[in-house]
Formats: sequence, structure tokens, C-alpha cells
Amino acid sequence: MTTRLSAAFAKGYPALVCFVTGGDPTPATTPAILDALVEGGADVIELGMPFTDPMADGPAIQLANLRALGAGTRTADIFRIAKDFRARHPDVPLVLMGYANPMIVRGPEWFADACADAGVDGVICVDIPPEEDAELGPSLRAKGISPIRLATPTTDHARLPAVLDGSSGFLYYVSVAGITGKQSAALASIEEAVTRIKQTAQVPIAVGFGVRTPEQAGPIAAVADGVVVGSAIIDLVQQHGANAAGPVRDLVRALADAVHAARKGTL
Repeated sequence: MTTRLSAAFAKGYPALVCFVTGGDPTPATTPAILDALVEGGADVIELGMPFTDPMADGPAIQLANLRALGAGTRTADIFRIAKDFRARHPDVPLVLMGYANPMIVRGPEWFADACADAGVDGVICVDIPPEEDAELGPSLRAKGISPIRLATPTTDHARLPAVLDGSSGFLYYVSVAGITGKQSAALASIEEAVTRIKQTAQVPIAVGFGVRTPEQAGPIAAVADGVVVGSAIIDLVQQHGANAAGPVRDLVRALADAVHAARKGTL
């Protein structure tokens, strides 16, 4: 739905999508980390909204949520960070990722308005299933913001149309049945899933969960439209704290080189 997201997946090479938790380790340090993602070559940025019960996330991102909340990060801080990011990086797609409670507690229209004001391009809400799209989807689409859905290894042919209906921007394929950062799927299973989904999907497919290194990211990028990396970046933030920007930039540069160099096949 947004030109920035469309452009990110139309560069002639796969897109690197990078995730960080907003406010980790503090709201004041997040802008430098976001800038490091861009400088390293990320094509799409996912900014996590800290939440008390991040049920889909593994230990690294759970701890990042706790650090961010412990530093006093609130929804208003996330939107301020997003708006400032948009001013610095007018052409880089920014996606908010999180859970339903912070997104709809004040009403979906309020949330969609705040996203539009901050220059957000898309929203991934982990715990609103397609059957409950009315909770948030219409409000986002009315503001031109892409509701980005997730598919998993258990999303079969019968359910896939419901997942895709009303979704835009890209489809986030969760490559493992589990939480973030703890396990990796075999390349053959990812290729089979991407091939199957592309028979129905009209949006790009980005593969995530368990992707940590350039050596993992490159082969996945060869069969998908994009690769999502989160926990490996969060680990650097945990390790280096306020000084994480440099190490994050270096990791993302290596990931971007691997992903952008991948040659897509006939999928």
C-alpha cells in the first residue's frame, strides 16, 4: 500500500528486513541504533513496540522488552522515535511490530492516526488473527498503512487465502513453529513453503525467525523476496548497550552484503 514498502522489494535484489525493540536499552539510544541499521544497508526497518507479554518472542527479545519497559518506554516514545526516524530517513520503510493491547487500547482509529502522523508504513500485530481483522485492519488501510500478516509452517492451503486477504506490504513467513531466535528451519523446507505460498500470494515474502548470520541469510534470500533478522541484532544491543550502534552497523552490513548478492531463482 505504501510506495516505500513497494520500492524496498523492487530493487532487483532481495530485501533485508531488520528488527530492533524500541526503547532498548533506553528511548534515547534507539535513534542511533536505527541509524546504524540504515547505514549498514537494511532495506526495511521493524521497530518493536515493547510489551509485557511478548508471547511469540524468544529470550533475547523478551529481555529487550523488559529493558525497554524498565527504562520507562511508552507508546508515545515509540511514535516519537518513529516520527524522528522518518524526518532523518524519508525513503526508508518503517514497520511497527508488536501486540494488540498497545495498538487498540485507545481505539484502532487513534492508533492508525498516530502511525500516519509518524510516517509508519506498515504494522505487524502478532496476536490479531485474520478472523479478527476488523479490530485494526480497516483503520490502518483507511490511512494507507499496510497490515502485514504472518504465515507459518502450519498455514496450509485452505487457510492461506484468509491470511492473505487484506494483507499488504509483504507477507512475513515465520520459518519455524516456535519462538524467535531459538531454532532455524532447513533451507529445503523454506524453499518448499515459499514456492507453495507464491502460488497464491500477490505480495513479497520475507522469511524470518532463527536467521542470525550472513551464511544463513544468503541462501534464504536466494529463494525468498526478503530476509528478516532480529534476535542477532538484539543480542548486540544487550551486549553493548548504549554503544551498540557500531557493532550493529557492522553485522547489518555483512547481512546486507549476503542478502543483496543472492540471486533469486524462478520462484
